[in-house]
Amino acid sequence: PLDNEEETAAAKCTQPCLRELLSVSDLECSLCIRMFFEPVTTPCGHTFCKECLERCLDHRPNCPLCKQSLREYLKAGNYSPTMLLQDIMLATFPRQLAERRELHRAEMAELSNLTKNIPIFVCTMSFPGIPCPLHVFEPRYRLMIRRCQETGTRRFGMCIYENGKSFADYGCMLEIRQIELLADGRSLVDTVGRRRFRVLSRGHRDGYNTADIEYLEDKKVAGEELQELQCLHENTYHLAQRFCEHGDLASRHVLMQHGPLPEKEEDIQASADGPTWCWWLISILPLDPSYQLNLFSSTSLRARLTQLQRILTALLQQPP
Repeated sequence: PLDNEEETAAAKCTQPCLRELLSVSDLECSLCIRMFFEPVTTPCGHTFCKECLERCLDHRPNCPLCKQSLREYLKAGNYSPTMLLQDIMLATFPRQLAERRELHRAEMAELSNLTKNIPIFVCTMSFPGIPCPLHVFEPRYRLMIRRCQETGTRRFGMCIYENGKSFADYGCMLEIRQIELLADGRSLVDTVGRRRFRVLSRGHRDGYNTADIEYLEDKKVAGEELQELQCLHENTYHLAQRFCEHGDLASRHVLMQHGPLPEKEEDIQASADGPTWCWWLISILPLDPSYQLNLFSSTSLRARLTQLQRILTALLQQPP
């Protein structure tokens, strides 16, 4: 007769193991037809990759399979991983799971590049150092913002629309500072302008625009030219102060929204984009977007200050 240990061993031999009962296709997401990555299960009992489900919920708050409302699930915004499924995948198909993880890592690395195929939000003029609050509701931009978060870059390009092109030839990188997610999946995104760029080529990814870019940098000057530039900078800043102090009611309302004129910077050539106060002024002055874009694309601080001096002088000469 068999003792207990032998009985257990014999039973193990006759019982099929999990790997024999399952195939990789049993562990595939019905949306991307790939092995589950970060599987999540909805209240109605259906399982999808987290990213696949999020993309579906960007468009409508219903289960992609049974169409049951997932409004409350979306509102909670908490997609907890299905741990049992993750454990089963790790135990049965560790190699395929590792390959799936590697594929995801490669996709994230591709999305992390900040000069090639950068995501472009086509909306408004934004400027270096200046806050740019956004209300994100379109599915393509929800996806874009989420990817900027997931890759850790927290950056994307902002360009204005231009006739005959999908967007203008120049734009500003924005950095996400904070995101407030609303119950229906929309979000209020607090961003600030970073560096200016020029578009080299245009593309698309999953419904939103992308671009290959190069960053702009103001030409540096020295010696006598720098002394003249310092003098021009002082005079223009003085005019900006006068404009902020003696502007009309409309200007004062703008100041309440945008805060005070930024302080002068010690080294006017320290930043690749020049002094922040110039961008603050360009963002609040009543200028046509095409004229703003013209000032924006210039890599000469002297040219920018000369134009601002001309505009401020004209505005200050107007009767109140």
